[in-house]
Amino acid sequence: MSKHAAIAHAVLELEQFLPYRLSVLSNRVSQEIARLYADRFALNVTEWRLLAVLGRYPDLSATELAERTAMDKVAVSRAVASLVAEGRLTRKVDGHDRRRARLRLSAKGYRIYDEVAPLALAYEQKLLSSLDAAERSTLDALLSRLAI
Repeated sequence: MSKHAAIAHAVLELEQFLPYRLSVLSNRVSQEIARLYADRFALNVTEWRLLAVLGRYPDLSATELAERTAMDKVAVSRAVASLVAEGRLTRKVDGHDRRRARLRLSAKGYRIYDEVAPLALAYEQKLLSSLDAAERSTLDALLSRLAI
């Protein structure tokens, strides 16, 4: 018997591990929503999330976007650069802090946002349709309590 065989290892059942389950669910939902806009608008998940956030909260910096979305700063920076290059975002130097740039949707960005947002909301309704009103309320409360 090898020296490693005698050592008892902790058992981590990923299928029951909440962070893993949430991550898998999030990835599946994101991939499904991505199908709604990837081909039609040539957007990836990160780009769409940034458009969605800026559609609701204009004039954020890239750092603020990364914080609000809990996404990697490098991924956000790449997505911002791509969206600016494609004319979907505008970047304006902040008048109070010249080191900071404020981002907002351009007219082209809003056209995409105005088409994709209803598709995303319809997908959300489809996703929640298997839950009754009480279950939806409970899910919302539980997600809010678990939010870090």
